Amino acid sequence: MPIKKTVASNNPIHVDREELTAGSLCDHFLIAMPDLKDPNFARTVTYICEHNEEGAMGITINHPLELTVSDIFEQLKLSQDAGCSQQQVLSGGPVQVERGFVIHPQGPSWESTLQVSNEISISSSRDILEDMAAGDGPEHNIVALGYAGWGPGQLEAEIADNAWLTVPADSHLLFHTPCELRWAGAAQKLGVNLDLIPSGAGHA
Repeated sequence: MPIKKTVASNNPIHVDREELTAGSLCDHFLIAMPDLKDPNFARTVTYICEHNEEGAMGITINHPLELTVSDIFEQLKLSQDAGCSQQQVLSGGPVQVERGFVIHPQGPSWESTLQVSNEISISSSRDILEDMAAGDGPEHNIVALGYAGWGPGQLEAEIADNAWLTVPADSHLLFHTPCELRWAGAAQKLGVNLDLIPSGAGHA
């Protein structure tokens, strides 16, 4: 685990920015601290799928939209199998909100598939949606519109300023934990109860 944290109910949370090297946050969950009020990210968990010297990209995994996968199939004029049609679509972030992403277990690749880890991939091409509509897509998946992006050094600075906690990602929380429980569940991987963190924790 590349990022060290000191967590206690009455002590500040501190991250040394020098530990955040390029790539170190890839395949991690980014957990919004309770003080983060930006409506795009308040009480969110974001899965970081790219992190390098040019910045970072992630998909928020617990911000539901009033939209189902069936609605997307209809917009794309795809005949659909009933299997995942009522699955809720998530807001992946405020950037390119018309662009779709599917997070799924590592396995078959589609036209545009990025293997993030040995367990998790993300695809953004129409062919995965066509397979899902036909009942041939990945059994477990998260469908999101848009993504979250950070410029060079921006995410590292926000983490050093205690806007976020980070923890290595795991497929169980992604694919087997209800959306509304992911924020608290990700923090519990660090032994943190976010409801017990005092306002302004970690800030001078």
